[in-house]
Amino acid sequence: MNNQKQQKPTLTGQRFKTRKRDEKEKFDPTQFQESIVQGLNQTGTDLEAVAKFLDASGAKLDYRRYAETLFDILVAGGMLAPGGTLSDDMTRTEFCLFTAQEDLETMQAYAQVFNKLIRRYKYLEKGFEEEIKKLLLFLKGFTESERNKLAMLTGILLANGNISASILNSLFNENLVKEGVSAAFAVKLFKSWINERDINSVAAMLRKVGMDNRLMELFPANKRSCEHFSKYFTDAGLKELSDFARNQQSIGARKELQKELQEQMSQGDPQKEYSSRHPPEAYKSPDLY
Repeated sequence: MNNQKQQKPTLTGQRFKTRKRDEKEKFDPTQFQESIVQGLNQTGTDLEAVAKFLDASGAKLDYRRYAETLFDILVAGGMLAPGGTLSDDMTRTEFCLFTAQEDLETMQAYAQVFNKLIRRYKYLEKGFEEEIKKLLLFLKGFTESERNKLAMLTGILLANGNISASILNSLFNENLVKEGVSAAFAVKLFKSWINERDINSVAAMLRKVGMDNRLMELFPANKRSCEHFSKYFTDAGLKELSDFARNQQSIGARKELQKELQEQMSQGDPQKEYSSRHPPEAYKSPDLY
């Protein structure tokens, strides 16, 4: 009996094996990138084959740990350094979003690749949304064509509910706004979004995340007016968006007037005096979406 109890030291060996296993699982995006790039180079421009490759690879590769690397590769061809530049010392692929044709049909096909991947591996959903937020902050590091493709893809993803409209917060970055990058990107994004759905759907999603009254922030403070916004987007072929922003501003002004009226009345000021300073037409309700 006593001899059998003395065999416990074998547990020490078990702990040692666990430590060895943990050492092998150190973060190593380089090897992961090589595996993904090799597969993409073999599938080429066949997006159906790309989707099948990504589906099968998820069973062998750690998508959960290397989600950012995976999405960097699918969008830009390789891992992105801060600012949006590709790492020169890494293996890259020419088969990615940024090297694809710049047209809506191609971007719709790429959106399907991402959609299938995230439906198959649901845990990638949050990481994908974080990736889009990051890419929007990196816009200045991309070429105009790359920005256009990303804008069209983002609009399609928003229209299909693959990502939340809260990602648009990244476009309010001061540097992007100041140089006009945010407004130009928004034109392409909203065109593809409205093309997939309609302005009512866009308005509903913006309201859901509290972004419906922030569109003016796409412009620098000295250009943040309804007139400038309306002209910019109407000239770009987005009159629906211009009308929506104008309505939102009117609604905001009406709410402010109503709030002031309530404050005046609570302080015992005559409503007649308030009405003389704010005629009814000042807060007449506009047509709403």
